[in-house]
Amino acid sequence: MPLHKDDPKSVGGYKLVDRLGSGGMGIVYRGRSRSGREVAVKVVHAQYAEDPVFRTRFRQEIEAVRKVSGAFTAPVVDADPEAARPWMATQYVPGRSLADRMSELGPLRESQLRRLALGLVEALRDIHRAGVVHRDLKPANVLMADDGPRVIDFGISRAAENNPLTETGQMIGTPPFMSPEQLTDARTVGPASDVFALAALLVYTLTGRGPFDADSPYLTAYQVVHDDPVLDGVGEELRAVLRRCLAKEAADRPQLDELAREFARVLPEEVPGEAAEEVADGPPTVTSRGNLPAPSGTGAPDPKSATSSGLRRRSRPLWAATAAIGALALGLTAYLLSGPDRTEDDGGSGTVRAKGAASRRTELPSGWQPWQTTVYATADRGLKKGITLLEGGVDSGPECQMYEGSLYCAGDAVLPVRLDGTTGRVDWRADGVPSLRMKRSYFFWLLGVEDDVMLVKQQYQPEGGDLVTSVIALDTGTGERLWRRTVDAQATQVGLSGDLLLVPDDGRGVLTARSVRTGAERWTAPLPAGMHCDPAHTNAGLYLECVPGMTPAKEILLLGFDRSDGSVRRLKVPGHSTLVGTYDGRLLYLEAAEEVPGHLSTGTKGPFSRIRLVDPDTGAATTTELAKEFQGTATTADGTLWFTGTSGQVTAVSVRTGRQLWQTPTSLEQPGGVTPGAGTRVVHLSSASGRVAALDADKGTLLWDTPPRAKWVNAQNELPPEVLLNKGALVVTTPSGDVFTLDPAHPERTSASG
Repeated sequence: MPLHKDDPKSVGGYKLVDRLGSGGMGIVYRGRSRSGREVAVKVVHAQYAEDPVFRTRFRQEIEAVRKVSGAFTAPVVDADPEAARPWMATQYVPGRSLADRMSELGPLRESQLRRLALGLVEALRDIHRAGVVHRDLKPANVLMADDGPRVIDFGISRAAENNPLTETGQMIGTPPFMSPEQLTDARTVGPASDVFALAALLVYTLTGRGPFDADSPYLTAYQVVHDDPVLDGVGEELRAVLRRCLAKEAADRPQLDELAREFARVLPEEVPGEAAEEVADGPPTVTSRGNLPAPSGTGAPDPKSATSSGLRRRSRPLWAATAAIGALALGLTAYLLSGPDRTEDDGGSGTVRAKGAASRRTELPSGWQPWQTTVYATADRGLKKGITLLEGGVDSGPECQMYEGSLYCAGDAVLPVRLDGTTGRVDWRADGVPSLRMKRSYFFWLLGVEDDVMLVKQQYQPEGGDLVTSVIALDTGTGERLWRRTVDAQATQVGLSGDLLLVPDDGRGVLTARSVRTGAERWTAPLPAGMHCDPAHTNAGLYLECVPGMTPAKEILLLGFDRSDGSVRRLKVPGHSTLVGTYDGRLLYLEAAEEVPGHLSTGTKGPFSRIRLVDPDTGAATTTELAKEFQGTATTADGTLWFTGTSGQVTAVSVRTGRQLWQTPTSLEQPGGVTPGAGTRVVHLSSASGRVAALDADKGTLLWDTPPRAKWVNAQNELPPEVLLNKGALVVTTPSGDVFTLDPAHPERTSASG
């Protein structure tokens, strides 16, 4: 991912090239030393840099990683835990995580397991020789490099010497890959715990499920402590080895040297051509993972664990697990939000309990509690009162965006407003904009929030005057107006791309790019004569789609602009195409059947018959026929297309093959598009009535849905209902102006006491 405007240019003398990822604790960059060596640079978020406990954990991670050096680990290169923003540079490892590989391609064959198993044994040997116990070996912490696996993330490791941070009763780890002693007495955890985790990981890698999977993390923990492992699908010889590794008593598990000999004996050599076949089946994404440590007291959830929904028979009464479950109490909260297992039906609430919330780290914002309000609630600053939407009237409601923990909204009769994402408090409502408030004769469009600026487009018509269209920039902290510029009334499609405001003026035949922060002109570029151009909705770059006037066109002219100077390249796509996103660095268009004429704008329902992927640099295109025609609001992420229909049915389609993956009906009426959760293991959607549903992104299983939460249904709405993400919390907006938040692990909760 490209660097953001506020990202540093360098850290500790390493030039930052791009972003590799961002999580709740910090940001990982790809950096380059003066000699050209590439590293992964982890920089802690500013708010955690002020936390002495977090600094201690980060210092501990650095000390642990420094002790370890081996062919199958990612060694630390440089670090400064005392910097204003603590950072650490580790070896840059091209390759996806084992969790991502499993999610994309499914379980490995036993003939593919040998290199992984022996590499992990060698990595653990190096780790243990350094006097360190990893404590959280799981698929997300294994990178699949070309020359073998790499074990990463020692953020919750414990050096062999006494360490009070991990001896205070806190549960550290991820239940399906934890040893019994981690769940019952953390003070006894040693190298044998990593052997147990390795065996659980290999069972999962081979079968797609763990040896102790259950419908809740509590039952998983119970089964880890008390039950025999389920090893169905594992070959007989390998099963015998893994069963020893999964012994309840640490002393009964084999040592790593013995384990290496056993794996070499029972695991077959890789069949020639299998590795090439896997690459052909789905290209790996080049990433470098090195997760920042979680705050003290939280478990680190597994990003993409495939688990069984079946509940295994328990061998003894559940009350017998009281001690083990008590030991889990401090650590399971984070796992419930995002772990690979599912919880049971809550019963009596009218809502199915979450069976698999977001799969990456999705901790709730600090201090978060469930809340519900409206965009018209009394504001702390600015214009105190808003005007409630006309029930049954023509107002189409607000459109909103999350930015740095706050919700920003604007719309028909909705003055720009900021709500606190943690409490629902209305921080400010803008009053420094022309509005004619009492006559309800103003309209706002939210262009976006960037660089601490909220940008809105406004149209209003003074009495006896002409329609006035302007762009207004508001300071996100105060709501005060930074600047305002009047634009041509025909420039309806003003757009935002990063820190640039794009204003196409068809009449003058020019595109003007302005600074979001100041409104100053950055550059201008000519537009093709006689064509109508709109900003393209994509995060892949800066593009305009142009068609002859407003008439149906056989081709769309796609203009790609250089962000620095406005230089342009021209590409063409068929006129019956709709841009819905990107895939593998290419623009992803959906094409209607050939007999359907005209330019389909974003949000058009279809029907769609094929996928077109366009290289944004050369215009080279490939097409994939859809298995059948699909209709609905289209959303795409990580190689999957989701179509939501007006009846509430959701259909998932593979971008690579065009084949349907699953189709699931829901109770939602006229929902908006889906919102993928972190890692896309779960997708969410909502309806105009404020009903919300969550689906397993891989299988389409309905995980839970909720009763309606809107006070009334806005029948005149043009804007679709939407689910937004605030870390691990969901923020739901409705066309009637209601706004509420949910914990996806406990969607039935509507208040702090609930």
